[in-house]
Amino acid sequence: MDNKCKSWKCWAAFIGGLVAVFAIGFLTSALMERRAEVASVMNNVKTEVAKGESKNDAFEINYPREFQTWTATADTTFESEFNGSQFKDVLDMRPNMVVLWAGYAFAWDYTTPRGHMHAIYDITRSLRTGAPGVEGGMEPQPSTCWTCKSPDVPRLMQEMGLKEYYSGKWGDAKWSNEVVNPIGCSDCHDASNAMALTISRPALKEAFERMGKDIGKATHQEMRTLVCAQCHVEYYFRNNKEEDKKNYLTFPWDKGVTVENIEQYYDEYLGEDGKDGKPYYDYLHAMSKAPILKAQHPGYETWQMGIHGQRGVSCADCHMPYMSEGGVKFSDHHIQSPLAKMDRTCQTCHRETEETLRNNVYERQRKINEIRTQLEAQLAAAHIEAKACWDKGATDADMKDALQLIRKSQWRWDFAVASHGAAFHAPVEIARILSNGLAMAYEARMAISKVLNKLGIASVNIPNFKNKAEAQKFIEPSIAGKIGSFAKIEADKQKFMSEVRPKWIEAAQKNGKLTMKGLE
Repeated sequence: MDNKCKSWKCWAAFIGGLVAVFAIGFLTSALMERRAEVASVMNNVKTEVAKGESKNDAFEINYPREFQTWTATADTTFESEFNGSQFKDVLDMRPNMVVLWAGYAFAWDYTTPRGHMHAIYDITRSLRTGAPGVEGGMEPQPSTCWTCKSPDVPRLMQEMGLKEYYSGKWGDAKWSNEVVNPIGCSDCHDASNAMALTISRPALKEAFERMGKDIGKATHQEMRTLVCAQCHVEYYFRNNKEEDKKNYLTFPWDKGVTVENIEQYYDEYLGEDGKDGKPYYDYLHAMSKAPILKAQHPGYETWQMGIHGQRGVSCADCHMPYMSEGGVKFSDHHIQSPLAKMDRTCQTCHRETEETLRNNVYERQRKINEIRTQLEAQLAAAHIEAKACWDKGATDADMKDALQLIRKSQWRWDFAVASHGAAFHAPVEIARILSNGLAMAYEARMAISKVLNKLGIASVNIPNFKNKAEAQKFIEPSIAGKIGSFAKIEADKQKFMSEVRPKWIEAAQKNGKLTMKGLE
């Protein structure tokens, strides 16, 4: 018996020793690989690049592989069942969204996002940004709208100062031709510090500080998400006279990052004077008069709510997987859907086939898309029915409860839809948010029905829009006093693109701010 016990203990010790040796060897190999990766990159630096260099091609000679894969973000051929990298008119596919955004610029133009190399062209092309330099053209948006579109922005923030930068106009003749290089190297890397990942815009740092967190203590793995969180987040333009802030980019995370936390932040907003205590809203709906919160793109927030974020999987792990070429390991800077390169993204952790994994993703997206479609239809109907109430003489007291329900419902819809990848990042949470939004939309319509009955309105016609044009024609009478016709907006933008924008590009090339050819 003693010999058997001794034999068992010896074998256990032997196997335990093997496991320990293997683990130590694996960790050592990973550490050496990381050091070798950094050394390989830095030992091949051929020219010095200044901190904040905004011309992306200045990095090509030192980092040819990263640069080459970054240029691939110009590719628009990838397509999945939901979105992809090509241009698609979302409003034409989902015309009820035109009604949901009546009174706001998104009702004019909303397309699927393309790759980073298209960032500058796509924001200038968008009808939402206005037509600077065109006589009688729509007033341009604030210069804050440029913030996430170019590495030229951090440079301008340094040169001009934050307050002056934020307080300008998007098409300001003083510096509009300075923002010309699309999202690239200096947005995420510090060229003066071995290309370390860096936060180049202050809004993220400021949000962390208000939450009592020190972003300077973030690990390298955390930084592989935080550089993305500079832009892929919910935000608003803060105006506060006491703080001397005008259109100041702010992330509303003071109470947390969930849909309810951010809603509470906006509900407790104290107004521009810091005193009036009126809830914040992005716009008053042109038909229902509901005070609407417009979500931007809370990708970072929804990522935290899903299993990948909770397990420490970074944005870069899935959107910028490692590659090997000529014995050199580097991150693929062709940032796109993980479904485009599943052998290097999903299958590094999951052992199922590509077909199985892809179908798993699509199954979740289809179910969430089903709730989304129902919610859009109910919200559009609520806005239309509310307008019918106002037209027949409804009072503020009559409509108060319904408008609050519309606000809460649409905030949940927009939060879930605007982040683009939410149905993958956090399918359970997004299904919860949309389902709650759908319940609130039904409640809103029930509240409105009581007002309709009180006013003697038997029924309200709810159109079944076939496309964007039909929906825009329907809402145009409600917004005509604010923006004029959709035809004029499009004509002004076409004139801007053909006459004004080429002068911006020409000036940028002459003053050395732009060396790569812009993308169309």
